[in-house]
Amino acid sequence: MLIDFFYQLRDARLPVSVKELLSLLEALDARVVSGNLDEFYYLSRAILIKDEKYFDRYDQVFGQYFKGVESLLEKLETEIPEDWLSKLVEKQLSEAEKAQLQGLGWDKLMQTLKERLAEQKERHQGGNKWIGTGGTSPFGAYGYNPEGIRIGQHESRHRRAVKVWDQREFKDFDDSRELDTRNFKVALRRLRQFARNAEADTLDLDHTIRATADNGGWLKLQFRHERHNAVKVLLFLDVGGSMDDHIEVCETLFSAARSEFKHLEHVYFHNFVYESVWRDNKRRHHERQATFDLLHTYPSDYKLIFVGDATMSPYEIAYPGGSVEHMNEEAGSVWLKRLLEHFPSAVWLNPVSEQYWGYTESLLMTRELMADRMFPLTPAGLEAAMRRLL
Repeated sequence: MLIDFFYQLRDARLPVSVKELLSLLEALDARVVSGNLDEFYYLSRAILIKDEKYFDRYDQVFGQYFKGVESLLEKLETEIPEDWLSKLVEKQLSEAEKAQLQGLGWDKLMQTLKERLAEQKERHQGGNKWIGTGGTSPFGAYGYNPEGIRIGQHESRHRRAVKVWDQREFKDFDDSRELDTRNFKVALRRLRQFARNAEADTLDLDHTIRATADNGGWLKLQFRHERHNAVKVLLFLDVGGSMDDHIEVCETLFSAARSEFKHLEHVYFHNFVYESVWRDNKRRHHERQATFDLLHTYPSDYKLIFVGDATMSPYEIAYPGGSVEHMNEEAGSVWLKRLLEHFPSAVWLNPVSEQYWGYTESLLMTRELMADRMFPLTPAGLEAAMRRLL
């Protein structure tokens, strides 16, 4: 039982052992869970996976293996009337209709929301004023507005929201990914400054053989100073929202960087840097780290690398309170300038194709703040960025 599932996990390079599989079978035999697939998922993950960084890969294998069960559930859902499951209405506008709509501007948008919250007493749908669904109001879900506040909608649709009132969950990048990282590793190796250890603690095999032969066959160990890359890197990774389109290339970069740099620290941010960042996005709202702490923890000889598409509302860069997720007291541009003053050696890697950079205002603003130190996230762009850091 579950032998094929076990081998699929091993094929995916997940560190699962035969002992853990037997423990899972014992738990099933003891009826720790019922025949519910969700309960089995949590039980099997708890027994088989010991490190949360493998959760994402485990989910992929689990979903593929139990696809037959999932298809049965999908069949049941198709028998339920469509109006029971779907949204009541979802606004679809032509490009001409969208062009006729005008944003309120930041100050008026926030003031108008405050007024709506005080005045509104019931649900609204399809309108252009109240907080509701399927309309052209700046407030709500499943409609359209060129500058709105998204409320109660899980995913981004038009990427026009300047603020989001929603529970957001993101996953850490898989730092063990090795496929297709060779080109990135070669580019990152340009950022090398070798130094030797203070003590000779690494066995020098060639010199040991020669010294032993010269010593009449009596073993004479020879040691040498180990050389290591002395470059220290602080990596800022943008996650969520529009960055979902670039997860694969960012994972490739992250994996290559982890293998190339002995002194590598990384943090996460969303859209732009503010007064706090995160070490672990599984608990994004609970484990913030003050950006000021980074400035006082890492010396200025660290190389600062931002990875993000710089695609957002310009308010998120230029305005206090402009963050899409919280009310920031200082504009994002203020925090970026602080970081650049402390870490003079810095670059921004952008996964968006360079040919499209001129069409996004926030991207141009970020590039200007970085003093044109923005490079495309390609092997060639990465090599150019590493040369700039040196």
